[in-house]
Amino acid sequence: MSRSEEATEALIADRVSDLPAALPSLWRTFRLGYRAEPRLLMVSLGLALLMMLPDALLALWLKLLVDGVVDGHRSAVMTAAIGLAVSVSATWYLGVLSQRVQRRFRDRVAIALESHVARLQASVPTIEHHERPEYLDRLAMLRDQVFALDHMFMSLLSTLGWMFRLVIVALLLGSIHPALLLLLVVAVPAFVTSTWRPGVERRVEESVIANTRLARHLFVLGTTAAAGKEVRVTGSGVWLTTQRRDAWERWYRPVAKVRTTTAQWHSFVWALFGGAYVGAVVFVSAGINGSVGQVVLVMAAGTRLATYIGATAGELGFLRGFWLDSSRRLTWLEDYALGADEHASTAVPEQLAVGICFEHVSFRYPGTDRLVLDDVSLVLPAGLVMAVVGENGAGKSTLVKLLARMYSPTSGRITVDGVDLADMPADVWRERLAGAFQDFFRFEFTAQQTVGLGDLPQLDERPAARHAVERAGAQDVVDRLASGLDTQLGPTWYEGAEVSFGQWQKLALARGFMREAPLLLILDEPTAALDAETEHDLFERFADAARADSAAGRITVLVSHRFSTVRMADLIVVMDGARVAETGSHDDLMARGGQYAELFRIQASAYQP
Repeated sequence: MSRSEEATEALIADRVSDLPAALPSLWRTFRLGYRAEPRLLMVSLGLALLMMLPDALLALWLKLLVDGVVDGHRSAVMTAAIGLAVSVSATWYLGVLSQRVQRRFRDRVAIALESHVARLQASVPTIEHHERPEYLDRLAMLRDQVFALDHMFMSLLSTLGWMFRLVIVALLLGSIHPALLLLLVVAVPAFVTSTWRPGVERRVEESVIANTRLARHLFVLGTTAAAGKEVRVTGSGVWLTTQRRDAWERWYRPVAKVRTTTAQWHSFVWALFGGAYVGAVVFVSAGINGSVGQVVLVMAAGTRLATYIGATAGELGFLRGFWLDSSRRLTWLEDYALGADEHASTAVPEQLAVGICFEHVSFRYPGTDRLVLDDVSLVLPAGLVMAVVGENGAGKSTLVKLLARMYSPTSGRITVDGVDLADMPADVWRERLAGAFQDFFRFEFTAQQTVGLGDLPQLDERPAARHAVERAGAQDVVDRLASGLDTQLGPTWYEGAEVSFGQWQKLALARGFMREAPLLLILDEPTAALDAETEHDLFERFADAARADSAAGRITVLVSHRFSTVRMADLIVVMDGARVAETGSHDDLMARGGQYAELFRIQASAYQP
């Protein structure tokens, strides 16, 4: 079992609140913060401890003040007054200084941790974790808890400070009578419930977290421009609001129930402490005939003790419920990202000599039982232009995604010149890929960057971007932009240009052509918004260029529903019902009179007047 699988199983086993099991995760997260800002962390720790001392000594100064007044000792009164003034001033000054240092530390660590989480998600070789509900729930929880990952360092510092105060107050109470230390014993249940509550509540929240994702999705549908037109045309605004409310209620009801139950237990243990506190005051004032100053010290120290216990328990509860929880999820993501490609060490070939082979490949999408590809065996010879056709749902795009290693086959394997593709590092393999997809993303940067992202080392290289734009037939799009390639895209940005869907598609195609000599060029219906003639002319140029460079062994894979474009391919693969139905050239398939020939004639007749 890989480390990613082990981490996943550990999270499924719901050991998030198990402190011993979570300590390694806790330590790994702490090291991340320390590496980001070691100096600020140590300064924050020192200030957190130092600022607690004057506050904890307030009870002592009050005792000296009262005893001095009662006994008429002016020197004791002056000492107590000065001590109170210094304590109050030092508490304020150190508090302000500590807050500023901690705020700076949190800001810098927050950037480091958020970047770390984003980098981890982006480094996972496949996109499977974006489609598995159980993984999405964990990622949603982690994204929501990123704030805890930076706040937890402050929580740790605060916990140490509160515990330091507890020690000082305990020493003050013990100096009057050792029996008063029993107040600390009575406070133990408060610690227990405070650290127990968050873990219980977080487990319940995680069990219904899918409802919060649904509520957020419904909110986005009802409040953003992307869905605005259809929401208004269909009149579904009220329905979306109702569905969002129902989803939120499905999350809130079990969470509110467990919070009520844990709050009742918490109130009960604090009532026990309150009774013990009253008993301590009575014990000092009547049982041991303590001085007025001692009674005041017990009252002040007891009040402080309750505050410190509550604060310490609260911070410990936060640490256990959020920090340990977040740390476990963070280390799960680290191990998952590392383990998903940990055994891939075979070098990617500089050029293809044989080609790519599907050997009895079957695939089902995460969370489903239906095979999208069923026992597919297929050879993609080096140096050829291949087209994939078939009805919707036949597995065309899935075939392409497996080639790009967006997913791993459920069974079978894909080989590149006889070597299992799974043994090659995904990031290195993708450096030798190029192409465009029908479900492209709209990168709202400058046109230069939007295109240049296709080959990151050439992000700002103007000649490379211009050549890619020309190859993609997108020069007309760039010519219409006010500042050419320097134009900001997207109407929501300052001086941003509004670009049509077809224009976005051309820019996405240009992005796919930034890499000059890929081993594999994938074109998954990237011109669906263009007319058939434009698409045909465009791919005819690509096919001719690919054949001219066939010595490099480059494979071009074209997925299209337009048979006038497909017919130019050297090899045509017909998909039907998750299987390969036919393979061959256009002339061969037409001569056979099979499924391809029938589909071609149907489409050709539709274009006849």
